[in-house]
Order: sequence, then structure tokens, then C-alpha cells
Amino acid sequence: MAEKQANFRHIVRVANVDLPGEKQTRFALTKIKGIGINFADSICAVTGVDKNVKVGMLGDEDVKKLNDIIQTPKENGVPVWMFNRRKDYTTGEDQHLITGSLGFVKENDLKRLKKIKTLRGMRHQKGLPVRGQRTRSNFRKSKGKVIGVKKKAAPAKGGAKK
Repeated sequence: MAEKQANFRHIVRVANVDLPGEKQTRFALTKIKGIGINFADSICAVTGVDKNVKVGMLGDEDVKKLNDIIQTPKENGVPVWMFNRRKDYTTGEDQHLITGSLGFVKENDLKRLKKIKTLRGMRHQKGLPVRGQRTRSNFRKSKGKVIGVKKKAAPAKGGAKK
């Protein structure tokens, strides 16, 4: 056990993101933007890395395998239906985007929707819910502060009676 502790790393760098070494592999991979728990499990299954092992205990070759699969999941056997960008608007390809490229592409998609004035684009622009939710009793953050109703002043007791 002492020699295993000597190889333990507190921070492991995967896909240009620092992962905490004390977390299990499946949960640590979710710290990478664009990777959820199911995608992390599939990455672990494809690489052959035990998903319950702490990331700090992984060897250099395991970390390299994880990096390769995260960068090119399509070529390494991850099912296409798990990707977060299927049938890309410009290229028509299935892709899985992570970190900065995910935010960049999402931002460009919203700009395109606003530019061509689709309903979704207009709802995004106004800060309203986009997917058909009701707005009567929900979404207070976009409507502003709640304004209460003022009660009428009660008549003074024993004052104006004749």
C-alpha cells in the first residue's frame, strides 16, 4: 500500500483540465465541460480503465488512453448516439465537443438563430423560456422583482359618524 501511495497524484491533467486525484474516474471525468456521467462511463469501458479507481492512481498510459478517446471518440468506438453535437449545422458530421469549443459553437448557434429571427432566437433574445414552458407562474428571474399589492387604507375608527 505504501508504494501505491507514492504513485498517487493529487491532480491529473486530462483534456487540458485538472482533475482531482481523490475522485473516482467516472466522477472526475464529469469535471470536463461536455462530458456527463454516461459518456464518462462509456469512455472508461472503451479504454478498459476501471471506472471506480481513483484518478490519482491511474498510470501515464491510462491517462494517455483517456486523452486519446476524449479527443477522437468516433474513431475509438464510442457510440455516435452519445455525442453532444449530432449532424452539425455546417458540416453535417457527428461530433462530441468539450471545453472551449463547446461554448464557442453554442454561442454561434444562438447568434445564427437570432440573426435569422427564428422563434427560438427571439425567445433567447428576450430572455424567455424557449421550449414551450408556461410563463404565468414561473421564470421570475427574467421578469424582475415581484411587486406586491397595496391594501386600501382602513377608515379611521369613531371619526366621521354623525
